[in-house]
Amino acid sequence: MGHSVAIIDQNPEAFRRLGSGFNGLRVTGIGFDRDTLKEAGIEQAGAFAAVSSGDNSNIISARVARETFGVENVVARIYDPRRAEVYQRLGIPTVATVRWTANQMLRRLLPAGSEPEWRDASGTIQLAEVHIDTAWVGQRISRLEEEAGVRVAFLTRLGEGMLPTKDTVLQEGDLVHVIMRIEDQAQVERVFAKGPEEH
Repeated sequence: MGHSVAIIDQNPEAFRRLGSGFNGLRVTGIGFDRDTLKEAGIEQAGAFAAVSSGDNSNIISARVARETFGVENVVARIYDPRRAEVYQRLGIPTVATVRWTANQMLRRLLPAGSEPEWRDASGTIQLAEVHIDTAWVGQRISRLEEEAGVRVAFLTRLGEGMLPTKDTVLQEGDLVHVIMRIEDQAQVERVFAKGPEEH
């Protein structure tokens, strides 16, 4: 998709599974080690996925990426679904193994152009999760709706769905699910990505 990718694994033999077509960076090390992350280019990273075989390693790696290196788009795979909600309350979106799909991961890592969650039978209206810039944090939902010309159907906040009112204020970590015309998607994503207009 035109992005550069670095893979970290503590077992160098694991890189064989990437196949001959993989032209990204291979880094041997532990995913939460700061020097290893720097070698993999974490300081320039736009997104980070923690997908090792251990829940604790994944959440530590994700937190280091977010809190130490300031990577905004971070997601962690969690094998124990009971832990997923607890970890999500720490501000790291999690995907439990039972819900693991490429589309869910890409919606977290590459928010622009995400796939719709629902589409009406006529192909006119869709429900989609749209990434918001951090500049929207602290703003009312009503302002976001007004500037983008859409309706916010619901939010996912701290791992739970919530129906917003016009007075609901956006918080860090909110996932915003929007009802919009399919033809308006590109414009809506631009408004969400640039933050509120200055008045």
